[in-house]
Amino acid sequence: MQFVDKNEELCTKCHLCEDVCAAAINKSDDREKSAIRIDDGKNIGIINVCNQCGECIEVCSEQAIFKATNGVILINKSKCIGCLVCVGYCPSLSMIFHEEISVPFKCIACGKCTKECPTEAIYLKEIINEGQVAAGVVE
Repeated sequence: MQFVDKNEELCTKCHLCEDVCAAAINKSDDREKSAIRIDDGKNIGIINVCNQCGECIEVCSEQAIFKATNGVILINKSKCIGCLVCVGYCPSLSMIFHEEISVPFKCIACGKCTKECPTEAIYLKEIINEGQVAAGVVE
């Protein structure tokens, strides 16, 4: 399974990842329609992106959120009723809602943002087994 990981010390807040993500996920040039968020403030968490924890699956009454065979958490848009419980429940605040889009959305670990990041502040990380990553143990 892959997920987008981050090294916030390398982030220059250029927002290129948001532009790429909005285009890839929602066919838009509006950064607010990106599933990755860069905080321009002085908050500690600069980069917000889904870590594929799957905790949102349990709160979905319509069973619209599921874990795909590759381990990525996905939303079945045809089953989603737009109740937004998952948005409020998401422990990493990475389930996104935009008023122009009828259902919530999130990172699907496509990796397009990571290919465009000029500083490699975001990158795809591979989980080999539960709790193990390609380069060592998940902390």
